[in-house]
Amino acid sequence: MAQIVQIKAAGSRSLEQEIVPECAIVLGDVPGSTSMCTSHSMRAAGSQLPFPDLEGRHPCFSVTAEGHAQHGRLHLPVSPGCDIACRFCKRDYSNSHDNRPGVSNRVLKPEEALETVHRALELCPAINVVGIAGPGDTLLTDYAIRTFALVHEAYPHLINCVSTNGLLLAEKADQLIAAGVRTITVTVNAVDSNILKQLCSSVSYEHHRLTGEAAAQRLIANQLLGIRAAVKLGATVKINTVLVPGVNEDHVGEVARVTAEAGASLINVIPLIPQHELADVPVPTSDQLERARGEAAKYLSVFSHCQRCRADACGIPGVNEFAGQLYNNDLLATTTFSHG
Repeated sequence: MAQIVQIKAAGSRSLEQEIVPECAIVLGDVPGSTSMCTSHSMRAAGSQLPFPDLEGRHPCFSVTAEGHAQHGRLHLPVSPGCDIACRFCKRDYSNSHDNRPGVSNRVLKPEEALETVHRALELCPAINVVGIAGPGDTLLTDYAIRTFALVHEAYPHLINCVSTNGLLLAEKADQLIAAGVRTITVTVNAVDSNILKQLCSSVSYEHHRLTGEAAAQRLIANQLLGIRAAVKLGATVKINTVLVPGVNEDHVGEVARVTAEAGASLINVIPLIPQHELADVPVPTSDQLERARGEAAKYLSVFSHCQRCRADACGIPGVNEFAGQLYNNDLLATTTFSHG
């Protein structure tokens, strides 16, 4: 039987949320996980949560619906540029309307970001995580690392979290950890260069623009090196994989296997919303998404609560949103999605 929990958060209306198997995380190697809601199967099996220190504290690393809705996150849009060109990614730095990654109302300077954290905590005291996820890639410049250092010094109790394409993660992992980052999400859409070259048009690396097979090979190699480096330094790493029908739908299990070997702990399989160069690709069906998550679950815990947040999101995902008040504008959600 499904559970009904009532969630009340500052600045939001009361929300009754039904917890059903489709919104549960799928855990590999958990007895009974294929026949019952995962949160129920974990309790029935007496299993420990995969991230007990993050459960209920970090919404994007909380594997239960209850934990996911317990605390908020603030995304600081300090990283405008990107060094890879994903064919489904459409970044925008003056966007007040789309509810998707890759967009923000504006780009902040690190010093402005610190003041933004202060205002955000006044609007939503439930915020427990400060993340940087764009609108470009967080590691192309030093803005994100400078911002994390300022935030960590002023608010050491907050969890610092970064999302990146991973191209520069190996060389900057130690700087991230020194700045207080403990959770890292790396977008890995393929670990086979023949597949990845269909999703990534180019990579800019060490003053060279790579395309085709060379670009894909460089990105995959750097991502795996970066994951290993971050895990070795003590970070918890989650993988984001955009599910693209006809391209990587039968490859997600291999992404999970290879990244798990590199040290990743969790994977988030995100259905593509067609746009940009992949505007004509169909939306993944529920069967395709379920099958991909099932294959990934053989190697990694599978997170399935993703709200496809903006680069300037503020609040508890799926419960409330304060970005409009934070930036003094009204944010109107639409069904578009980009992930770089």
